[in-house]
Amino acid sequence: MRFAAVLAGVLVLAACASAPQAPNRSLQAAEQAIATAEQARVADYASLELSQAREKLAAARRAVHQEEMIVAERLADEALVEAQLATAKASEIKAKKINDDMQESTRTLILEMRRDTGIR
Repeated sequence: MRFAAVLAGVLVLAACASAPQAPNRSLQAAEQAIATAEQARVADYASLELSQAREKLAAARRAVHQEEMIVAERLADEALVEAQLATAKASEIKAKKINDDMQESTRTLILEMRRDTGIR
């Protein structure tokens, strides 16, 4: 009798437990970060990182399809971080290029000023 009551309690608790929900917020955040990176033409500077973000997002979607929600959320979070890394890396490369161009322009101006004044 006591065993039956315990078994009934376990069954009731098991029935109340629901399947994990799909990590929709994580998936949407990753999708948005990838879309933003693509619009900013990040692939021109950080194609490896952006490609990895896309692959992880696809893997996250497969995990959702296979009802592996914890794995899906982790992969979606990793996709988000990869997309953010790609964006940051592209921004750094663009800024470095602008800095290099400005330094070259400064050197050119200095040379022009010296030529005009006769200073060497």
